[in-house]
Amino acid sequence: MRLDLSTIIGLVIGWGFIFAGLLIESGGNIMHVLIFFQISAFFIVMGGTVGATVISYPAHVSKNAFSVLTQAFVQKDMNPANVIATLVGFATKARREGLLGLEDEIANVNDNFLKKGIQLVVDGTDIELVRSILETDLAFLETRHKLGEGIWGTMGGYAPTIGIIGTVMGLVNALSQLENASKVAGAIAVAFIATFYGIGFANLVFLPISFKLKAKSAEEVLIREVMIEGILSISAGDNPRIVEEKLKAFLSPKEQEASKAAEGEEKGAE
Repeated sequence: MRLDLSTIIGLVIGWGFIFAGLLIESGGNIMHVLIFFQISAFFIVMGGTVGATVISYPAHVSKNAFSVLTQAFVQKDMNPANVIATLVGFATKARREGLLGLEDEIANVNDNFLKKGIQLVVDGTDIELVRSILETDLAFLETRHKLGEGIWGTMGGYAPTIGIIGTVMGLVNALSQLENASKVAGAIAVAFIATFYGIGFANLVFLPISFKLKAKSAEEVLIREVMIEGILSISAGDNPRIVEEKLKAFLSPKEQEASKAAEGEEKGAE
């Protein structure tokens, strides 16, 4: 795995430009910008959002929210082109040495899903049973991913509303000071910081993370589908060239070129 810089860059650009705009709007007065850092508003928005989200999901799902968060900041090294090159290599070896010839390759497979599929094939498992087992695994993977991305999407839905609650609380506090007119305007301004936090965190943190997790899930599901089709083709004894053409149907033209390059590297390594 490696760091997914796009997530970090997006967060820096989003928040950076907002606060740069605030600084410009204030005429370069940093003290006016610091008004937007209100610890009470932060606690109201974050506490209320997290609390509402915890209520919305079973405990075992909620406690995994932050472990799922790490997936938005990392990029797996596996990609469809490399997976296809690997599967075509397996098909070639199986064609020459038989399915039992793949047994030596299992130890070198880093992905547990692919390892399980190849092991089932080597063990002589019926092809339809192999399909059923792998598709069931894939279905549960998608379910887990949807729960993870759903938590962050839910937080994105609650945050603006919790921000409004914080603003109402602030306005009530401001209006209670009407006898001191000099403080009312400042108190009203501070009251709206909660709405700023709610909308800001929803649209610059929670919802983008949800969408990023959804995109990563779709990418992983595609890779798993490629693996399933490749494993089944190997089990059926398809010609390596046929296996390659079948799997390339999952790819865009640009990715097909990348697959050819990866295949060339694989052959060179042999």
